[in-house]
Amino acid sequence: MEELIQRKDGFCTRMRISVIKSTCCGDTFYGTLPTDRVKELMIKRASEMPMDDVVVYCISCIKSVYNGGKKPRYLIDLLFDEETVPGTYQPDEWHKELKEYIELH
Repeated sequence: MEELIQRKDGFCTRMRISVIKSTCCGDTFYGTLPTDRVKELMIKRASEMPMDDVVVYCISCIKSVYNGGKKPRYLIDLLFDEETVPGTYQPDEWHKELKEYIELH
C-alpha cells in the first residue's frame, strides 16, 4: 500500500506504530462514551498524525480524521483519483445514518 501511495502522490510518511499497537480513531467508542468524549478522542488521534493528508481505508476513519482537523484520503478514492468527501461527519448524525442503512438492508 505504501508503494502505491508513494507512486500516486509522491510522498508517504509512515507512523511509527504497528496495527497491533495502533490506537483507534475514536469512533469505536461511540455509544459507550459520551459523544463529546468520542470527539475528543478523534482530535487526540488526529493530532498524533504527522501530516495533514491522512490515508484511511475505513469509512468511519474518514469521519474521525475530518473531525480531528486533518484531510482524510480514502484509499479507494486515491486509486481512482477522486476527492474524499467526508459527508455526514458528526458522530450522532453519522451513526443515525448508519443505523438506518443497516435496518433497510
